[in-house]
Amino acid sequence: MASSFGETLRVSVFGESHGTAIGAVADGLPAGETVDEAILLDFMQRRQGGKNELSTARKEPDVPRFLSGLTDGRTNGFPLCIEIENTNTRSGDYKNLADIPRPSHADYTAYVKWNGQADLRGGGHFSGRLTAPLCAVGGVALQILARRGIAVGAHLYSVGQTEDTPFPMLPDPGLFDKIAAKKFPVINDEAGAAMQREILAAREALDSVGGTVECVITGLPAGLGDPMFDGIENRMARALFGIPAVKGLEFGGGFALSAMRGSRANDPFTVDENGVITTETNHSGGVQGGITNGMPLRFRVGFKPTPSIAQMQRSVSISEKINAALEIRGRHDPCIVQRAVPVVEAVAALVTLDVLLSDGRFGELGTVAV
Repeated sequence: MASSFGETLRVSVFGESHGTAIGAVADGLPAGETVDEAILLDFMQRRQGGKNELSTARKEPDVPRFLSGLTDGRTNGFPLCIEIENTNTRSGDYKNLADIPRPSHADYTAYVKWNGQADLRGGGHFSGRLTAPLCAVGGVALQILARRGIAVGAHLYSVGQTEDTPFPMLPDPGLFDKIAAKKFPVINDEAGAAMQREILAAREALDSVGGTVECVITGLPAGLGDPMFDGIENRMARALFGIPAVKGLEFGGGFALSAMRGSRANDPFTVDENGVITTETNHSGGVQGGITNGMPLRFRVGFKPTPSIAQMQRSVSISEKINAALEIRGRHDPCIVQRAVPVVEAVAALVTLDVLLSDGRFGELGTVAV
């Protein structure tokens, strides 16, 4: 199905931005796993809009309602269905988009595919609003992984031309918690202040700006994934590209490796003091041949600028087949990337848990105190 991903853990997302509700179903979660709803709410609040001038003015409480799959706070082995009510919609802002599509948005392609019948209010099923249920089920996966010593963390690596400090090669999960507790999710607060100035400058110019998110997963065992078309990079990429506005992805050194010689790009093997085989560097991003090598899995996700901007733009009238000017109303983010940080974590957690379950490795992981 188009709005689903995963093999053993199958995740489906449903709803539209201005519909009654949105939600997700996670089928295949291990039974008996505790879900701390307070921790889940804290995680989901990290992606909420309406907090300040850096994001959209649309603010929703985003309280997940568990319809199935949870008994007395524990997963019961059946599909986990989570619903989130839409309570703050202004559909009138989108009336003109039925005939005049927004440039670089999904309005036109959705019109063609579904013969003009798609609900495009607020972006419909293509909206970033659909990342709320992704965070809900992904937040559950994060809790399950944490009990197995696997941590997923991300930060806002860049906005426009401004870059944050990258994660260290072997990050401590405590760093992930420190970033998550910040109002602006960066490592270097000075870089974060510069990013915020760039976002506000774009808003002042009735424009938007893009950026990148860097994500690292620690605690993964070696040997996860498969070669060629079902590697962990392939499976991660399929899900990550389902996040609205994602246009690029690189693992480890990514495109920078193409400018290196092999002598610099290679990751020399070594044995640590505990007799564990590891590597001296991690240009591969923790993956070789589609299979994890025991080093942290590292990748960066590129997000395009929000296409809904307040400047007058050139478009067309679909019904009249003539050029037309478009003025977009509504509430939109001048930069979506800072709110996407927890979304990347959520999707990465879901894929990681799915790979562990599919490879039969989940059961061998002992639980740890969190």
